[in-house]
Amino acid sequence: MRHFGHISPEVRKDLFHREPADFTAGSPVRMLSAALGATLYSPATRPRLAADVIKQAGRGVVSMVLCLEDSISDADVVAAEENLVRQFAELDAHGGELPLLFVRVREPEQIPDLVRRLGGSVRFLAGFVLPKFVAGRGDAFLDAVVAAEASAAGLIGDRPLYAMPVLESPELLHLESRAETLAAIARTVDRHRDRVLALRLGVTDFCSAYGLRRSPEMTAYDIQIVAGVIADVVNVLSRADGTGFTVTGPVWEYFRHQQRLFKPQLRRSPFLEEGAEELRTTLIEHDLDGLLREIELDRANGLLGKTCIHPAHVTPVHALSVVSHEEYSDAQDILRPERGGGGVLRSAYTNKMNEVKPHRAWAERTLLRAEAFGVAREQVGFVDLLAAGIQV
Repeated sequence: MRHFGHISPEVRKDLFHREPADFTAGSPVRMLSAALGATLYSPATRPRLAADVIKQAGRGVVSMVLCLEDSISDADVVAAEENLVRQFAELDAHGGELPLLFVRVREPEQIPDLVRRLGGSVRFLAGFVLPKFVAGRGDAFLDAVVAAEASAAGLIGDRPLYAMPVLESPELLHLESRAETLAAIARTVDRHRDRVLALRLGVTDFCSAYGLRRSPEMTAYDIQIVAGVIADVVNVLSRADGTGFTVTGPVWEYFRHQQRLFKPQLRRSPFLEEGAEELRTTLIEHDLDGLLREIELDRANGLLGKTCIHPAHVTPVHALSVVSHEEYSDAQDILRPERGGGGVLRSAYTNKMNEVKPHRAWAERTLLRAEAFGVAREQVGFVDLLAAGIQV
């Protein structure tokens, strides 16, 4: 699979200076963690879940979480597990290219049990999302993933079953326990470094602990108690010194039902930057202006990818993840072998200073994102990418 693989090669050629790379569940963890993009959540109770997965794959979704936890009632867990097994069997019968599929469980014991019940269709399972992750509980979850992987070795080949812990517990939010909790989580995930694909932020749970809820006009970063936790998670768990992990952006929970994102005239001329103001008006009408600001703030604060609960959010996340031609030019200049000794140089766009040593980690991360999401052509902007991605 690849990002923007659902649009035609001819359109991709017009959009990209460097196209997104192909990847599979067996790709290196460094690439997969950067390529998760907009991870679309869906309750495991949906009766047409397999059809939904196939439909979303055709719309550019590359990672999905099928949820057995907070998105369903406690009384529905058993039926949801049974439905999940049936739907994986349908996916197996259908074949074809599918997104990376993860199951969000409630308890560690569900992990080996589900792997056993999935049988041969476990080959479509990329891994598990581990809720309310703290050190002791996290060890039990990760040990269960290891055991499940061993039991499925003949079915999934030599690739791992990945884990994505969700950081959402009150111990992490409360100031008096945060440092100790983060340090313990860091030790736990470090022991499973090759298996932990990304760390996900449960911002809705953070807000719940204080009876808060952000409005469509506000980003997670406008809620100071939440912004403080995000900063501390990145500080401890996402350092650029080789010890860090990918941390994904929080969920955007607003959408409008049964409304198209684009007006017809934008659909007819998808590559015109003159449509930018009209597009912005359309996005505001659909409660997505806040989403766009939050995605930009996610990246500025060291987060990559985003939890999504509505398909309309996927393409904006992916469009804003594409590396601009200017970013790519700067990153390449900084990482040229002859720059190894450091120094300062003027950017090729002649609008900024590139200082080789301080900007090196940024450049490395930028080129990794370029591999996953591609590099836009010089005159191609967010509007072009968004319009092309949603036209299909």
